Amino acid sequence: MYDARKGLGPVLRREARPALAGLIAAGVSFGITEIFAALISGGPSLIIAVGSGVIDLSPKFAKDFAIAVFGTNDKLALLISIVVIGLGLGAVVGVAGMRKFWIPQLGFAVFGVVAAIAGIAEPQLSPVLALIGALLATSAGMWTLALLLKLVQAQELPQPVRDPRLMGLGRRSFMRMAGAFAVLAVGTAAGGRVLLERAHTIASSRLDVILPKPRDAARPVPEGAMVDAAGIGPIVTPNEDFYRIDTALSIPQVDLSTWTLKIEGLVDRPYQLTYDELLDLSRVERHVTLCCVSNEVGGDLVDNAKWLGVPLTELLDRAGLQPEASQIVGMSVDGFTAGFPVDTVYDGRQALVAVGMNDEPLPPKHGFPARIVVAGLYGYVSATKWLDAIVVNRWEEFDGYWIPRGWSKEGPIKTQSRIDVPRHRQTLNLGRQPIAGVAWAQDRGITRVEVNVDNTGWQEAQLGEAISKDTWRQWVLPWDATPGSHTIAVRATDTSGEPQTSVVQRSDPDGATGHHTIVVNVSG
Repeated sequence: MYDARKGLGPVLRREARPALAGLIAAGVSFGITEIFAALISGGPSLIIAVGSGVIDLSPKFAKDFAIAVFGTNDKLALLISIVVIGLGLGAVVGVAGMRKFWIPQLGFAVFGVVAAIAGIAEPQLSPVLALIGALLATSAGMWTLALLLKLVQAQELPQPVRDPRLMGLGRRSFMRMAGAFAVLAVGTAAGGRVLLERAHTIASSRLDVILPKPRDAARPVPEGAMVDAAGIGPIVTPNEDFYRIDTALSIPQVDLSTWTLKIEGLVDRPYQLTYDELLDLSRVERHVTLCCVSNEVGGDLVDNAKWLGVPLTELLDRAGLQPEASQIVGMSVDGFTAGFPVDTVYDGRQALVAVGMNDEPLPPKHGFPARIVVAGLYGYVSATKWLDAIVVNRWEEFDGYWIPRGWSKEGPIKTQSRIDVPRHRQTLNLGRQPIAGVAWAQDRGITRVEVNVDNTGWQEAQLGEAISKDTWRQWVLPWDATPGSHTIAVRATDTSGEPQTSVVQRSDPDGATGHHTIVVNVSG
């Protein structure tokens, strides 16, 4: 009972041990899910499955907030949050268990049910293994907490101790046992993660893949594609720097010995391709710039790469489209789906099932063994990674993953431009300075970029030579910088002759608009 004369100190000290017991018990449960995934299921752990469920059920504004705050670290932030919240709830359950013996059982049972439901819904997990994993993790947590609370209760019994079996149990016994379970929790979690990553590396067999030589090679990058401006990025983005936005908390791992790409739906001749068969067909190489619909004006969720693959039209023609076919849906091994009109594939744009990226097999995080690349469409409607099937259906009968979550069903990329040099709020020296960046309008191409300094009128920038209409173009404007603060804006024009709009719009539901604008200071 709380004694106001003594303050909160004794209460907090009394509840610290059961709270620690609950936290450690939750940690043991988490550790068991990791080691079970590594040694038994071979798929993502139940923690990953719960995280995937959170992503699927989160409202659009929550996803937008996560990307805006954490950027490409949004998934890591979610996983850390799940673990921290789980450990915190474990501490609460531990304290409550000192008063009501059934509360820990109920708390861990709820944990088990949530984990089991998430595991069953995870496409990469067997439902039976998900249930077994949830049961083991729950049982381990319950047993750990029951034992630790028993030690705590032994310390609070009046002397002489009534139960001879509890003789000699004191604070040191509790701390030794708690420490042992803490080591178990950390060891199983870390060991499971290491084993899982090693198993995934072996299963992927990516290092053994030898890409075929393209019959239709990409145009070499022109010498004039790069502008002369210190600080501007490369015209072709290295694989390790290419942006990644998707719904996968754990990168799907695919066993090439069993993987096939299925082409089915409203086709006359459905068929499957093994990875080797797909490789043999993948002889077309193209540079294509990809862009995420979540990219804000001036954002960096856009990059350019050289892709090797087979044209979608070739795969679809082999299957034979039925007259009512109007939508192509890419289905991922992790359950993600994205759909786009059949007409976009046959209008002359670049649309590939890609197996290579910048002269390497697709990196795991970018879709190994195969993904879809369609020039001029945002990734949320086209860029299915870890491809499992291409399903042809009617436009009105199926919506991809993001459509019920508030995004437009069609996602053509909008003309955009970005200032990379100088940076916003940068202080510059007096005199000649480059203003430079990139502009993109995939499947149309950029014909002009203009810069406006302090609202004094638009000045045409120098364009780097285009690789193709499907890639971004670099641009630069030499500027005689004068002392003071300056506002710089940029706009691009595509082959339609229409400059990009100045109307400011958020990224949802179909892509952000507006002119990228920065402020710089010139000293002197």
